[in-house]
Amino acid sequence: MKKIILPLNNIDIKKLRAGEKVLLTGPVYTARDAAHKRIAQSSKLKAWKLPIDWKGQTIYYAGPAPAPKGMPIGSCGPTTSSRMDRYTPLLLKLGIKGMIGKGNRSEDVKKAIIRSGAVYFVAVGGTGALLSRRITKAKVIAFRDLGPEAIYELELKDFPVLVGINSYGKSIYK
Repeated sequence: MKKIILPLNNIDIKKLRAGEKVLLTGPVYTARDAAHKRIAQSSKLKAWKLPIDWKGQTIYYAGPAPAPKGMPIGSCGPTTSSRMDRYTPLLLKLGIKGMIGKGNRSEDVKKAIIRSGAVYFVAVGGTGALLSRRITKAKVIAFRDLGPEAIYELELKDFPVLVGINSYGKSIYK
């Protein structure tokens, strides 16, 4: 398996092939539907500063469960990515280079991935409890009022994913 240290860089991204197995280590930010909507609304307000410098960062489409005693986070599996498709081109323009989720993406998102030189990773659905063992730190950094849909900063250690769509638009879904 290929190991990648986050945040992503263009050299690593360009080498990725659709279907390739990858272990990710480093920071990612969770964001689901409600957070995406708020980011989109907030980005239109020029006076409001986004909570994160998105350049080069990776978003994990997940809504973590509360942390059991002694653990940094509860179950934290991928959400269906297509629900974020209408917001994805904007987030890519803001600088996002990676996304982690499950399921196929729209043609518009695929084109936006190619334009921005980004990558879409797929995590196996239904494995949230196992995946949470690959998360070493978790803290809410924005939109606490959204509960599990708040933006969390997670620290991953050898987090297993597949390249779902690479920066050239090659997809495991074709």
